[in-house]
Formats: sequence, C-alpha cells, structure tokens
Amino acid sequence: MGGFSSMRKGAILLCLLFLMAVPAFAADTIKVGEIATVTGDFAAYGVAEVESIKIAVAEINAKGGILGKKIELVMYDCRTRQEDMVNAARRLVEQDKVCAVIGPSGSGLCIAAASVFNRGGVSHIGTLPTNPLVTVDEKGKVRPYNFRICFLDPYQGKMIANFAALTLKRKNAAILYDVSSDYSQGLREFFIKSFKEYGGAIVADEGHRGEDVDFRAQLTVIKQKNPDVLVIPTMGKCLPLAVKQARELGLNVEIIGGDGYGDFMWEIAGDAMKDTYWVSHVDKADPALQGFFKKYEEQTKTECMEFMNAVMAYDCVYWLKDAVERAGSDDPAKIREALEKTKNLKLMHATLTMDEFHNPKDKDGIILVSDIKAKKAVFFKKIKPGDK
Repeated sequence: MGGFSSMRKGAILLCLLFLMAVPAFAADTIKVGEIATVTGDFAAYGVAEVESIKIAVAEINAKGGILGKKIELVMYDCRTRQEDMVNAARRLVEQDKVCAVIGPSGSGLCIAAASVFNRGGVSHIGTLPTNPLVTVDEKGKVRPYNFRICFLDPYQGKMIANFAALTLKRKNAAILYDVSSDYSQGLREFFIKSFKEYGGAIVADEGHRGEDVDFRAQLTVIKQKNPDVLVIPTMGKCLPLAVKQARELGLNVEIIGGDGYGDFMWEIAGDAMKDTYWVSHVDKADPALQGFFKKYEEQTKTECMEFMNAVMAYDCVYWLKDAVERAGSDDPAKIREALEKTKNLKLMHATLTMDEFHNPKDKDGIILVSDIKAKKAVFFKKIKPGDK
C-alpha cells in the first residue's frame, strides 16, 4: 500500500509468512476461519485484524479454549479482491470445514462471498462492512448466515449529515466518492438523503474509481462550487491522497469522512489533515481498550494505528466464543442460531444485541477530529442520528 513505512511493510511480510505456515492441529479443536486484506489497498486494515484475532485466540486458548477445545485458526489473504474473497470463502467452507468465518472489513468483499456462506451453512461475521446488503439481499430478505459487529451506512450517513448540519452548521456540501465501491456509493447515498432532510444542499457530487491516485480534476470542479464542507466517503490510500490534494488546491473547508480513517493516513496527508473529522466505532482513548492496545504493541512492536479494525476483529472472536458456548457445540447451524439471539453481550468496545437483520442495535457513533500536534484523530463527541 502506497505510503506505508518500512516497518509496516515488514509487518505485512510477517503476516504473509504466518498465513503460509499455519501449523497442523489435532482433530479435537474448534476450527475458525479468517479472511483478511493483508495485501492490496486495504492492507493496513487487514494487518491490524490479523494481529488482533491472533491475540484473542491466544488468550482464549491459554484459558482452555472453548468447550474444552482449543481454537484452530485457518487464515487466508483475499488481497482486497472480490474474486480472491470468494475463493477463500469456498475453501474455508468446503475444504477446511470451519464452524464460522471472521473478516474482512470491506463491504464489497463481504457481499461478493455472501452466497458462499449461505449455501455452505457457515456463519460469516464482518468486522467493519457497513453496506446494508452485507446482511440482507436486494429484496430486503435476511441472509441467514451473514452477520456484522458494526453499525451500517444508513446510520453512518445520518451521523455525518447530523454532524455537518447541526454541529458544524454547514449548508452546502460537496462529495468526492468512489464509484467502484459498494461502501462509498452506499454511504454517499445515505448522507445525501439525510443532509437534505436537515435542510442542506449538495452543490457538487464528483466520482472517481478506487485505483485512481489523482483527484485534482474532480476537486477543481468541487472548489468552483464553493462548498462549505467536503464529504469523502472512501477507504484506503485514496482517502488521504484526496485530502492532501484538496488542501493543495486551496480547498480549505472542513472535511468529513466515514469509518475509513486510519492513522496511516498521516504518512500521506500530513498537516493537510487539519480540520478533518471522521466517524468511528470506537474511541481509542477509552480506558477499557488500553490493555488491548498494550498487548497489540507488545506483540507487533508497533502502535495499533488502524484501531477500529483491530478492536472490532478482536471482539468478533469473543462474540463467536460466546455463541459457541451458548450453542453448546461447534455445529455451524447451532452457532448461527446463537449469533442471531445475541443480547446484551458485554464486549470490550460495546454491549452487543442483534436486531432481526443481523445488525447491532442502538450503538453509539463517535466523531473523531484530527489533532495536528499529535498526528492522530482524537475523540470529539458521541453522536446518534436522532440527536438534535
């Protein structure tokens, strides 16, 4: 991924070596699959998820495992490509015979493989896939074996609109989005709908493709429309590149992004991150998370930069542990039923209850603000779409 430090590239290499060298386990284990974006544009997110799941599995196994059995983790890199995601899902379901699969975070990746998990009868838990179609099909029917631990794009889009209109008091928004991304298109759609309901106007709506690295043409059009806020609902390296180029063109309005934020962005955008705000599922400064971050740094010898992915992946393992224990079995059908019935489960980052569409109910959202001195995004406020 462009802009990574040599340390982060080294971390990716170590993860790849780990993926190719998973040891053989005894038959008396609970076999869990993981799919991660260890390479490709979302590599920073995937590396964080890999390391976090390893921490959770090691903790659980050190305490005797689940139902007296150790967890056997089977991991694949989908390389941030939908075809590789589908192939990894098929292998985990049909060959490895896992009882459930965790990850990755990308909505498009999870949607692409949804039918594989449902045909195979194996539950899939997404870490941060926020598009509604991850857990329901185009007709609104629930996908029986698809779950997520994060809130959705409609919720997130409303949060961005709420923050722009009511906190920042902005009236004229511009959007720069990725036309090739289910995540970006969905978040854009829900922001537009909500922002208009708050009385705001969309003065510019410019698209690009995920592989693009030069957004100056779109940003020039946006600047000419004189917006008072810019919304960039994307992920990966295009996000900090767009922020940097916007500032270089003199577009000095506040910028709001979704939950694609990662600390790696400072390596690319630097001080251009000033006056940028980001939706988050967690507050990195939350005291409840500090023990986990310490373990992460001890294991990886690096700071946990993509903390949203790390925390959500870690808690996915403990959610699955709870489901297997309530099911009393590692039978995939029984695990699915237990996941569906999750209620008031206290995890590290939140208390989790599933709704009828396999999504978390009533989770708080968090707005982060970029701190130029600290070179990090820090807590700004909690927010819910219904806030006034």
